[in-house]
Amino acid sequence: NERDTDMKRLSNHLIGIDQGDVVLFADFEDGGDMWTGSGARERRRTVTFARAFRSAPAVHVSVSLWDVDTASAMRAEVVAENITRTGFEIVFRTWLDTRIARIRAGWLAIGELPHEDDWDIS
Repeated sequence: NERDTDMKRLSNHLIGIDQGDVVLFADFEDGGDMWTGSGARERRRTVTFARAFRSAPAVHVSVSLWDVDTASAMRAEVVAENITRTGFEIVFRTWLDTRIARIRAGWLAIGELPHEDDWDIS
């Protein structure tokens, strides 16, 4: 079983866990393209962590609310991109004739927190 990335290893006892739940869009309210459109569509939402991690944390995202039209196949992808010490982007994509009224996504970030003995040599 091959993986795309190696396991993240944490080397100190200061482990931070941050989490949240955010509405990505509600296009049925204003006739947005996720609800009325077709073809490839994408939405991004920037998330800022409550406190900066020591390095980019592991981030997990999932759909926590899914309101869709069932007249066609439900096609979607939700991922975390551009992960940094201070935040990331939740990215939602759909395509073809799928109509999405609204989506809410939950997220969880786990990583090392800075230690008071860390040196900043930048």
